[in-house]
Amino acid sequence: MRVFVTGASGFIGSAVVQDLIKAGHQVLGMVRSDSAAQSLAATGAQVHRGDLENLESLRSGAAQCDAVIHTAFIHDFSKFKENCEIDRRAIETLGDALVGSNRFLIVTSGTGHNDSGRPRTEEDPLVPSSVNPRGASEEAAVSVASRGVQVSVMRLPQVHDPLKQGLVSFLIAHAREKKVSAYVGEGLNRWPAVHLLDAAPLYRLALEKGTAGVRYHAVAEEGVPVREIAESIGRSLKLPVVSKTPGEAAAHFGWLMFFAGADLPASSSKTQEWLNWRPNHTGLIADLDLAQY
Repeated sequence: MRVFVTGASGFIGSAVVQDLIKAGHQVLGMVRSDSAAQSLAATGAQVHRGDLENLESLRSGAAQCDAVIHTAFIHDFSKFKENCEIDRRAIETLGDALVGSNRFLIVTSGTGHNDSGRPRTEEDPLVPSSVNPRGASEEAAVSVASRGVQVSVMRLPQVHDPLKQGLVSFLIAHAREKKVSAYVGEGLNRWPAVHLLDAAPLYRLALEKGTAGVRYHAVAEEGVPVREIAESIGRSLKLPVVSKTPGEAAAHFGWLMFFAGADLPASSSKTQEWLNWRPNHTGLIADLDLAQY
């Protein structure tokens, strides 16, 4: 199968590309820079130049392939809402190129916020973008599906290895800047997580064995307490670990407060059953303890 991968040189996308090629698929990968193009070509993938705001590059890439895996996202969380809307337009454009065919589209989203206290499941509906801007990606997937496109959603938690750890990487940078590693209240709120090398093959499994209209959860750990994350960061940076009240935390974390105090547990039991996926790589805290800050 020839697969168009957006974000092909990114943290997640590059691992997806390598997994696809190893499994015998051909890859056309979208990249923005010359250096990214060189790195991608070295993996054996074909290079397609473009970005999320170049809608014609998205259309032409999708038109050349048998399936599309969309991993690209602009990770500037100070402009989170704006970037989620850019993602919405990108997904709708990819869908336009696939209308009238049986070609598959896999869209990336997040496991999302959850007020129930229980782990969020694959069968829980999307969180509207009016509540969480990231919902724009799933709303776009629903819009694309209504036009007959074969689309599924990959919901990601904090994806990690010893080099990067999703939102935790921002917590690390924030702790370094503020000279303390902080959490909110008792720090019992939880973030789900998955190792990069467990997440990447799940995209391929969803492409090879998956069903249109399904939401998958790439979750290995249902919920790691944020206090444990803060303690690991403190150990590695040799910084004090402190609790912030909700009032103090808003000033301390800035835009990160939207996530820092949130309880986000999520389950992947359905995904594991549907796709026979068994995550088995290192957990988040172990990777943080190994990380070179």
